[in-house]
Amino acid sequence: MTNKHTITIIGGGLAGSEAAWQIANRNCRVRLIDMKPHTFSPVHSQRELAELVCSNSFRSNDPSSAIGLLKEEMRRCNSLIVQKADETAVPAGKALAVDRDLFAKKVTENLEQHPLVEIVREEISEIPPESSSYTIIATGPLTSEPLAESLATLTGRDRLAFYDAIAPIVYTESLNMDIIYCKSRYDDGPGDYLNCPMDKESYLHFIEELGKATCVPLKSFEEIKYFEGCLPVEVIRSRGDDTLRFGPMKPVGLEDPKTGKTPYAVVQLRKENRQETTYNMVGFQTKLTYSEQKRIFSLIPGMEKVEFARLGSIHRNTFICAPELLQPTLQFKTRPDLLLAGQLSGVEGYIESAAMGLLAGINSARLASGNSPVIPPPETALGALIRHLTESEPKKFQPSNINFGLFPLWEKKVPKKLKGRLRAEKGLEALQNWMKDEEF
Repeated sequence: MTNKHTITIIGGGLAGSEAAWQIANRNCRVRLIDMKPHTFSPVHSQRELAELVCSNSFRSNDPSSAIGLLKEEMRRCNSLIVQKADETAVPAGKALAVDRDLFAKKVTENLEQHPLVEIVREEISEIPPESSSYTIIATGPLTSEPLAESLATLTGRDRLAFYDAIAPIVYTESLNMDIIYCKSRYDDGPGDYLNCPMDKESYLHFIEELGKATCVPLKSFEEIKYFEGCLPVEVIRSRGDDTLRFGPMKPVGLEDPKTGKTPYAVVQLRKENRQETTYNMVGFQTKLTYSEQKRIFSLIPGMEKVEFARLGSIHRNTFICAPELLQPTLQFKTRPDLLLAGQLSGVEGYIESAAMGLLAGINSARLASGNSPVIPPPETALGALIRHLTESEPKKFQPSNINFGLFPLWEKKVPKKLKGRLRAEKGLEALQNWMKDEEF
């Protein structure tokens, strides 16, 4: 029997789409509201739900990594986002990268075809008043100004924000494959990445010009604050001449098969789609002006005549102070009928955002059905993210990707090389027991 209450989700990104899927598959009706295509944020351009606007990579698929463990936990919880990412994967070494257009298309189709999902295309400018039904806010870090103001009024405090940058996408046919070579780090033979090799002279010239390049200025009232896990390439360069060589341009494990030597530095390009017509510049998110991007990036060997499918840009990411405002169930402390999901809650990353949508969806469906909400064990990646959101020091709270530093301390010393595998084993065992106890 279908629950009589309809759960409302505002926002059709990764978190909102995942939440809708979890709710509908628990026999509850869901009304998913998204402002596209009537209104677009500064970085969105497509009608489809779950549009990827930054990288097309969901990062490592290694189950012994924290992000790999989170994906595996979500697979076991019937995640729509991870399922469709697996189905639309493009070769990317040990990472899970997707054909972004096909991915969004498949997610949208699955939700449109579900009999308990209603998709409404309109913009919501205010948080709904308190009611007996449940609402999930999943509008993301680029929440529209009116809704963000309404959220600020609800929380009783100013919004928090950092600045995020997007990497350029280039056309494959404009690349010089006489210079560029295929290889994944440490792998033998042809790999899934294109590599643009630099000798010392070309590297020093590149960082010199990068250091002099003009960036898009922030407004006079805007504080410069970046997420450390996604720094603009020019900000990394400003921290020293070798920071790029030990960061996104690290050449280790990328010997050039044409010369048999390891370059002084390497710019890597990752497939954007299955047709291999476009590539993403790995780690090259930037706030350079468009004209400077064209000038500076054409200095990269093999990209002298590069043409861009999309240039890089910078945008403002908004999030709340979750430790002060959220319960571990993702319900607001002052509004139990209202749940928060996605990047707006204070997680960072595609999968992390979808994971919060998964939990918000599960809990809103349970609440609507008269059951108690659930909290995943801290030994799981899902539980580690909830701990970050609700147990961090409020004054120091910052968005975070999943990492093993968010997990409980080891009870005894564990060899470093075994930590990832043992974390994964312990996490998946805890997840299995939790799902069994909670009758998923």
